Amino acid sequence: MSDPVEERQAVAENAIAATVADRLNKLFSKNGRSFERLAKLSGIAPKELLAIERGTITPTINQLWRIANALGIPFGSLVASQGPRDVLVIRNNRRHSVTSRDGNFQTRPLFPYSGQRAAEFYEIVLAPHHRQVVEAHAPGTKENLVVAKGSVEVSVGRENPQILGEGDAIDFLADVPHSYRNLSATPATIYLVMSYEPSLCDA
Repeated sequence: MSDPVEERQAVAENAIAATVADRLNKLFSKNGRSFERLAKLSGIAPKELLAIERGTITPTINQLWRIANALGIPFGSLVASQGPRDVLVIRNNRRHSVTSRDGNFQTRPLFPYSGQRAAEFYEIVLAPHHRQVVEAHAPGTKENLVVAKGSVEVSVGRENPQILGEGDAIDFLADVPHSYRNLSATPATIYLVMSYEPSLCDA
């Protein structure tokens, strides 16, 4: 008997792979971007990048960040499906989440990317004691996050790490390497708002 949870996860991963592939194809056709240059700037092997562009594999979170930074576009523009924006309900049982390969980091868009808005809203779940290292985002990118559950250490560049408990929030420039570490023995949940320079949203 098949596992319903695994089936839903597989469907979600296929949907993400298809969304990313569609977005990349539109970007290449619209702006005449070079596949070879993207592979070089993102540091992703051409063979893997080609599989992502064709939708035959689901990209990891790190690969998505690298692609977004190399293209100079918001992360959410790669994973958010297109649709009506006047009223949008995101059901908890129909999650459109991106999960790291080891399953320790999961992010779910709650405020899908729109070219008319310069911000994105995400729910992030960190596995117990997991530390997620994030590469520098595009210049001027800011993050504002609040801890909804657990205790999380946030490190930004060379600044001293900050320990946040439930209800604590932090705001910082995210155009330097940074990380989130779950200090709890249970999964931690944080809500993250990312805001971009207006020029980045026009990409």
